[in-house]
This record gives sequence, C-alpha cells and structure tokens, in this order.
Amino acid sequence: MMMAVLSLLRNITYLRYILSSAGALAVDMSVFMALFHLGLFPAAASALGYMAGIAAHWLLSSRAVFTDSVAARGRDRDRQKALFLGSALAGLAITTAIVGAGDLMGIDARLAKLVAIVISFQATYLMRKKVVFAE
Repeated sequence: MMMAVLSLLRNITYLRYILSSAGALAVDMSVFMALFHLGLFPAAASALGYMAGIAAHWLLSSRAVFTDSVAARGRDRDRQKALFLGSALAGLAITTAIVGAGDLMGIDARLAKLVAIVISFQATYLMRKKVVFAE
C-alpha cells in the first residue's frame, strides 16, 4: 500500500514541483532573512534570496520534477536553461515588485514576501510546465 502511494506521488508533477519549490524556497528565505536582519533594503534582500533560490530550483526541477522532458546535454539543454532563467527572472520581477510595493506601503516585508511567494510560484510553474519543459 505504502509503495503504491509513493509511486503515485512520484507521478504527480505538480506535487513534485511543490516539494522542489519548498526546497528552493528554503534557500530563498534563508538568504532573504539573513540579509534582511543585516539591514539590507528589503527589496534587495528579497531579490538576492530569490536568485539563490533560482539555482536550487533548476537543480531540483531538472532532476526531480520534469525528468521526462529535461533536454539532453548540448544546445537543447542550454536553451532550456535559458528559458528556465527567463521564467525565474519573471518570478524575480514579480517578487521584487510586490515586496518593494509592500515596503513602500508600510507593510511588513516578511508578509509582502509571503504574498509574493504565492503569486510568483503559480506564475513560474505555468511558464515552466507550458514552455520550459514542454514535451
């Protein structure tokens, strides 16, 4: 029974994406919180955290989520990495804008970051599923 459940979970791309995103988010938030507590401007801390998360997310997405559609080495893989980076930069723009706007409106940067996470997560998932790792 347990093996059947684990097998089913491995076949659900969105669930694997959520789990890999959680790992990348841990990297992102760790960097963000460290820089925030060191006094860095909240939008800059958010952007730097997000960039660290991008690297973690590529590793997790290409090795654990979209394994059936990741390109082999060479030009196709380079193209996929570039598209992944493009989707990440779109997510970065969303995240930075939301955290920056929240900060300007006097909203706690941590709360603004949580809102940004939800919106950026869904936007990047759709870009990656429909464009980056499209079969």
